[in-house]
Amino acid sequence: MFKLLVMGLKIVLTPTTFLLIAAGTALGTVFGAMPGVSAAMAVALCLPFAYAMNPVVAIAFMSSVYCAAITGGGITAILFKIPGTPSNAPTTFDGYPMAQRGEAGKALGYSLIASAIGGQLAALAMALVTPQLANIGLKFGPSELFAVAFLGLSVLSYLDSDKMVKTLISGLLGLFLACVGMDPMLGVPRFTWGNSTLLSGIEMIPIMIGLFAVTEVLKETKDRSKLEALDTKSGGKMSTVLPSFSELWKTKWTMLRSSTLGTIVGILPGAGATIASFLSYAIEKKVGKNAKALGTGIPDGIVASECANNAATAGSMVPLLSLGIPGGNAAAIMLTALVVKGVQLGPILMKTQPRYMAAVFGSMFVTNIIMVIVAMLIAKVFAKILGVPYYILGPVIIMLATIGSYALANNTGDVVLMATAGVIGYAFVKLGYNPAALVLGLVLGQMCESNFRRAYTLTNGNMKAVFARPITAVIVLICVAMLLTPLFKSLFQKKKD
Repeated sequence: MFKLLVMGLKIVLTPTTFLLIAAGTALGTVFGAMPGVSAAMAVALCLPFAYAMNPVVAIAFMSSVYCAAITGGGITAILFKIPGTPSNAPTTFDGYPMAQRGEAGKALGYSLIASAIGGQLAALAMALVTPQLANIGLKFGPSELFAVAFLGLSVLSYLDSDKMVKTLISGLLGLFLACVGMDPMLGVPRFTWGNSTLLSGIEMIPIMIGLFAVTEVLKETKDRSKLEALDTKSGGKMSTVLPSFSELWKTKWTMLRSSTLGTIVGILPGAGATIASFLSYAIEKKVGKNAKALGTGIPDGIVASECANNAATAGSMVPLLSLGIPGGNAAAIMLTALVVKGVQLGPILMKTQPRYMAAVFGSMFVTNIIMVIVAMLIAKVFAKILGVPYYILGPVIIMLATIGSYALANNTGDVVLMATAGVIGYAFVKLGYNPAALVLGLVLGQMCESNFRRAYTLTNGNMKAVFARPITAVIVLICVAMLLTPLFKSLFQKKKD
């Protein structure tokens, strides 16, 4: 496998390829930091450039864009509580409170270093154990994928343990929204009420922009106390403060847990970085050394989210290259580009053309170093926005949110969805409900439903057979334990009191 490492570095460190990877890193970071532009959309926007490249260079370029976009999403998540990509949503839980205390630079430093380390560890694991991990991924059918999605949903019980009932209700509302649109099995419209916009379902990006960006503007319009302090302390001159080695060493177990989990989740087809980041944050809230302080603005929460989502980017490349199965939306776009160029992905690729695997490994290894420098420069630009008076900044955020929602499909219906989500999100905050739980339900709802129904159909309606598969049974039992633990813990605590 060290030959693979050397081969990958030889490919990416040639002058032309290195410059393209650096450009891809810069583009990915910028696109990722823009609300409404997901990592998959960032890869899609850079796709025309890849068509003119050699296939090996093209996969390295697109991998750098994908990896950097996930990191870029953490910048606005910390500075404005607006996650650039859905996988950065858990970063807002601790990153934004740190920014409110005037520690935005420190929060960004932890985010960038955690992203780099998570990506590096996952890239190393990808190079060392790809064949073995790919074989595990092959064993995942519809019932196992349903169990993985359900595992992601079980995180709901840990997002806000003080308001668990309201958090679960928020998640259930997200699941309901995921049912809007065309039935995935029968192809008939559901809950559309004759609205053509809803036929394609509730788009995640407008909802996420509304729940985070518009809601935050509405909150700050009414109560300026929090951002006023941030504006005064930063004055738009904030600098990213990288943590010292001793500070990083305190989060070593969080990094290791999150990177491992992110790599494994990334390998599972369709799971992706969003499940990885939410699941990692939930586990940290359960077993972490500073579990009780999570959500108040501590580095562990940022590290858990950013390590996991960046590790998942490398993990998603494993089934793409070794099996020809994309591990997520961005990987599916890369698959399309490579197929157009005549590349046949699958088990034989590892033996006949290992340069593709080497190029991905090398590009991610180099990207995770370059993006720290690039993101620090871009964060400085975004930080200048903090010095802008809010009567200007608020409308600008709303304008960018509107553009991001409309650009998704050039549809004004998505703008209406965004505005509606903003109003609902504001009501959620005031009533104590959890917008992040709604987003999680919406993201995982369709995956959960479609895979369960496929598994049910394949077993001819035998519910026992759906859950009797060993991997499915183990994951579902873990899910049940995660959902019931907070309830029993609360009951035991009351009995003890």
